[in-house]
Amino acid sequence: MSSVLSDAVVDQLFRTARTQNAWTSEPVTDAQLKALYDIYKMGPTSGNCQPARVLFIRSEAAKARLLPCMSPGNQEKTKTAPVTAIIGYDTHFYEHLPRLFPHNLAMKDNFAGPGKEGAAQAASFRNGSLQGAYLMIAARTIGLDIGGMSGFDAAKVDAEFWAGTDIKTNFMCNIGHGDASKVMGRLPRFEFDEINKIL
Repeated sequence: MSSVLSDAVVDQLFRTARTQNAWTSEPVTDAQLKALYDIYKMGPTSGNCQPARVLFIRSEAAKARLLPCMSPGNQEKTKTAPVTAIIGYDTHFYEHLPRLFPHNLAMKDNFAGPGKEGAAQAASFRNGSLQGAYLMIAARTIGLDIGGMSGFDAAKVDAEFWAGTDIKTNFMCNIGHGDASKVMGRLPRFEFDEINKIL
């Protein structure tokens, strides 16, 4: 049976953690990015499909390719972030199901073939989004800060970084060590009864 995590851990992951919009110059290392992956890859996906594909944009050359794809409000924070993760999803993820879900080789048939494109798109986007969220939480577990973003031209990002593949861009996440002096005040959350029902 799982144990309850300490308040300190829950605070680090959720309650006191904040979306970062400005960054210190402290770098993010290869070892940290690999440690992050070793955590988030363990998050559950339906049928173990694992459709997320991530590009960690860190070099100046890669940032120069990415910045024109970002909306004006996201360009400076992306330029100064040590790493920007482009979180994509593979619409042909099902090609890997015989390896990832070997006890049921028929699973691939739910997504492969004519007329099944909608099912593949829905499953890849849904589970890729889950994996992107796992990535963000995993970053916090190893002491990194994050800033998720939606403001970008997805078609430009796809053309620049995923051309010739079956991968589509989902969202972006800046990763590094946040500048606490630039954090906005905590924004409101709904109360339980406003958006939840116990049936």
